[in-house]
Amino acid sequence: MYRAEIVGTKAATALGEAGHRRPWVISTAHSSRVRSDEDQEALRRLTPMIDHLIVVSNAIERKVLDEGRIGVSRSLIYNGVDLERYDHQEPCCTLREEYGMDPDSPIVGVVGRLELEKGHPTLLEAWPLVLAAVPKAYLLIVGEGSRLDALHDIARQQGIERHVVFTGRRDDIPAVTAAFDVAVLPSYREAQGLTILEAMALSRPVVASNVGGIPEMIEDGVTGLLVPPHDPPALAAAVVRLLRDHQLADLIGRAGHDLVHDRFCVQLMVNAVQALYDEGARAVRPRPVTTIAG
Repeated sequence: MYRAEIVGTKAATALGEAGHRRPWVISTAHSSRVRSDEDQEALRRLTPMIDHLIVVSNAIERKVLDEGRIGVSRSLIYNGVDLERYDHQEPCCTLREEYGMDPDSPIVGVVGRLELEKGHPTLLEAWPLVLAAVPKAYLLIVGEGSRLDALHDIARQQGIERHVVFTGRRDDIPAVTAAFDVAVLPSYREAQGLTILEAMALSRPVVASNVGGIPEMIEDGVTGLLVPPHDPPALAAAVVRLLRDHQLADLIGRAGHDLVHDRFCVQLMVNAVQALYDEGARAVRPRPVTTIAG
């Protein structure tokens, strides 16, 4: 490590403390969360150390500017999907049996941390409206987090427990996602939304909130359906539309698949990041360089 000239910010501080010449530092801004005063102070101190900043969406770039990090050079590099994990993925064939769902029941799924910003309460509040139109539908909530008990309470209050499944952690996310009839991301804020890109890579039709970086991935009515956050009726209507209109769902699924292959695959991301590291290598020559991803 101590011979490196290009590092991510996680390693930069250690290098500096070791007394070596200041390396060329690349950092990545990939969070849309509201920062605490302590976080803001840390950013203020660290920003002068950064030579180049990667942002994962235009929405995050706007947040960076709002935080006052105007002088840092920036590049937009979207997170990418590892297509080797998702291309030709077969659906999990035991999923319905495992969770007691009827063989012909439609599955609407959401994958992500069970935290407030992910919007699960809105999805649960929308679910009675979905069931009124598609009574056999099941909602699969995949993931772990601090809101599990609160979400169970909402499901009970809505009277939908029999049609909502909390899977907890799954290690077969591609196979589970491939079994969805519709994938949903009802977030209240989102930097980019990698899980929805993964669903698109599997040709799953998607419904997502029109927040943060999500509209940069989804063209409404073409590669997915966008809905306002905190709007259960709009979310339910979009889900029902895709469950009922199989032709539209198929068109959206195929368009999303093609978009991920063209613009959001991991190899494009790797190539773009490598180009930045090469730029850093030229900036710190003539000493030999070793790149360390941060």
